[in-house]
Amino acid sequence: MALVCAGVSVLFLVFMGGKEADTARARVTGAWDRTVPLIRQGYLPPVLPAGKDVAIQVLDTRHRVVASTPQLAGRPPMATFHATDENVYTERVLCSPAGLKGCMSVFSYKVYQPDGPWLLYVAVPTVPWYGSTAALSFAIGMSLLMTAMTAGGTFRLIRKDLIPVDAIRAELAEITATDLHRRVPTADKNHQEINLLAETVNDTLDRLEGAYKQLRQFTSDASHDLRSPITAMRAQLEEALMHPDDTDWPTMTEAVLGGVDRLQAIVTDLLTLARLDARAPLDLSPADLGRLVRDELDRRTYRIRIVTDLRQNVVVDCDRLRITRLLVNLLDNAERHATSQVLVSVRATGPAATLEVVDDGAGIAPEHRETVFDRFTRLDASRDRDSGGTGLGLAIAREIAEAHRGTLTIEDSGRGARFVLRLPLSEALQPAGRGDDRAAHAGVSGR
Repeated sequence: MALVCAGVSVLFLVFMGGKEADTARARVTGAWDRTVPLIRQGYLPPVLPAGKDVAIQVLDTRHRVVASTPQLAGRPPMATFHATDENVYTERVLCSPAGLKGCMSVFSYKVYQPDGPWLLYVAVPTVPWYGSTAALSFAIGMSLLMTAMTAGGTFRLIRKDLIPVDAIRAELAEITATDLHRRVPTADKNHQEINLLAETVNDTLDRLEGAYKQLRQFTSDASHDLRSPITAMRAQLEEALMHPDDTDWPTMTEAVLGGVDRLQAIVTDLLTLARLDARAPLDLSPADLGRLVRDELDRRTYRIRIVTDLRQNVVVDCDRLRITRLLVNLLDNAERHATSQVLVSVRATGPAATLEVVDDGAGIAPEHRETVFDRFTRLDASRDRDSGGTGLGLAIAREIAEAHRGTLTIEDSGRGARFVLRLPLSEALQPAGRGDDRAAHAGVSGR
């Protein structure tokens, strides 16, 4: 507003200056109109009637003052310049003309008489570019007033608009870990932007509350799963110390080692999840997924039959150690729940590599297909059979899949559970063709 007022004021003052200049010229023209007829008719009085802010002198051919306004009576000529032969009049600014004070615009006219040209001098005060002091004062005053009114109105409006923001800030300052259920207030319909801010904050609080609940549940489950083997080992050791002579020490030691193995497995899985949650960088390199799966199957023995359908040249960019960990988790889960066999297949489907692990067990109900990927989640039906699991294997497997920009889901199957991993094919090899179009190797074998 200050800049706008300054611009408008300059334009106003320039206009007023032009208008004042026109007024001054009109006074000069009026003085010429009154004086020239008197000169030509020979009725020129020695003292001319004074006009407002106008000084007049008439000089004869000998440059003697023959008539003037009262303020120049008895004074010498106010100027010495005169118009050239080609012009009737000329104008100059003199500071100050003889007999006058201040800078004035002096006009010199030629008035032709029988005895030669006479000179008519007319002086008026010089008009500044801003017109007058009154116009300048008015422009400055109005600019200051408008700027002050705008500043006051803006301050009042912003203060009113910031009341909802202050309410949001105050509510956020009071929310702690024990008050995550609280939400910030929304404003009225006239504050759409602030409402969007409040809704965004509340959405963030919703996610934070959900993450905090998940963390508390995770901590509770982890504590429970860690406490159970510790309690069992403590009971075994206390009983052995109470009856050392009746204790079968090798059997007891094997039982305690089993508990230690379970603790170690849980701690290892927790550390793996911590690294995955921290988004540790992957050691990516191109790998033939079918060959990677076959190498892992050849290194291990299973209590059930493993049927494979592994296509070669299905190349993905992956961290071999983590993808191997994902495969082992799926195979361990399938082995614990299978009745007689597990089918493992690898193929390329469009732009993705697909790994399937299918068991012939009881399967997983559709409503539980996402729940099993939660940490420390084991279905009631599987707890009796899955006493050796940590409840973290499938959660780790999904985290690894997502870290590779892939997906791990449970899909429909005629019998048992069907886990499907999809990973993007290697970008460097995708243009060459699709893995399922290459017949380099396609085999089914039993183990």
